[in-house]
Amino acid sequence: MNPMTEVKAISNSSSVTSENLAASFPIGYYELHPDISINFQLNRFYGWVGDASMLTEMREATAGVDDYPTFTKAFLDLGDRALARHETLKGAYYLRLAEFFLFTKDPRKLPTRQRFVDLILDHFQIPSSACSRIPFESGWLPAYRLTPAQPKGTLVVFGGFDSYIEEWLPAALVFRDAGYDTILFEGPGQGAALELAHLTMSPEWEKPVKAVLDYFRLAAVTLMGFSLGGGLVIRAAAFEPRVRRVIAYDIMTNALECFLRPLPPPLQKELLDGIDNGNEGAVDKFFADAMAKSLLLDWMVKLGMHNTGTRTTYAMLKHYQKYETASISSRLTQDVLLMAGAEDHYVPVHQLPDQIATLTHVRSLTARLFTRAEQAQNHCQTGNMGLAFRIMIDWMASLGTIEKAIDD
Repeated sequence: MNPMTEVKAISNSSSVTSENLAASFPIGYYELHPDISINFQLNRFYGWVGDASMLTEMREATAGVDDYPTFTKAFLDLGDRALARHETLKGAYYLRLAEFFLFTKDPRKLPTRQRFVDLILDHFQIPSSACSRIPFESGWLPAYRLTPAQPKGTLVVFGGFDSYIEEWLPAALVFRDAGYDTILFEGPGQGAALELAHLTMSPEWEKPVKAVLDYFRLAAVTLMGFSLGGGLVIRAAAFEPRVRRVIAYDIMTNALECFLRPLPPPLQKELLDGIDNGNEGAVDKFFADAMAKSLLLDWMVKLGMHNTGTRTTYAMLKHYQKYETASISSRLTQDVLLMAGAEDHYVPVHQLPDQIATLTHVRSLTARLFTRAEQAQNHCQTGNMGLAFRIMIDWMASLGTIEKAIDD
């Protein structure tokens, strides 16, 4: 570790100066469905709305349900009924849940996605002037910019494996109201960049970040990536000098490990050996059988092939083998905030100390592990996202303006 690097851990009792800004997000991680991944998704989308009636409605609608077509019908129905009652935000996120469970080739998927986007933009009064299409390679990247009257700095945010950036608008408004010029964008393999501009996922995340910074003529920014973006943000920061601060929300040092995590450790090792040795047939056969028994694996593999443009499970896994941070983390020289959930069912908690150990030249390093006692133990602090947002805002505020933070 560089002797000039300061490593800090934020305690649970740290003073919170931004509490009112994120107070609207609910606190609580609920048991809504016996499948761990489906239960997470129900909690995830409830977290953006906070209407307690959703808890009862979702439990009743999914009781005994264990297949995606039935989930889809249940949430399309819930969405339509909520919209008929003029419960716009609830209805929009029910539609997003329905779309989440739709297979990639289902003709209802894109229309449902567009309904969600239109409803969210209208609900939060996002004007067309806030939306941009940024030229990138053979297509374009969608972006939104929400700017306060007197910005303290610029925050650039992107998502991960399955997110639509519009889903994150409630959080973006919190950061805008905290005083940050907030830019959200989707890169290759995400949202409209994938579905409409047909750009597939790439580990070279510094390229879309460069395109965004160039387009908005930004010289110094805080860059945040969430979910899979927690690994992509490390990659981008390693090669883009205009990124002065980095937030990994949450960490992800090795995406392939996360893909294989639902499997027992001996099977993980066997599959890793098969991937490394080019045993494509055996890997594909294993997943064809496993996907029939696991909703989580079925969803992950199909979406992974879709967002990478690969045609086999083996090719998709080989692609995601490139999504690691150990080989480039030593290049970072920025202020870095790492976040992790103690019981994240996607990302093993050991990836937090793994990431800390490889950031050997950063200016400062702050790590925050969220726990069950805070209802924030899961992926991206679903269950208490307001706490996560307050931690980020206070961390940025503690560093002052970017110009002062980099003034040696």
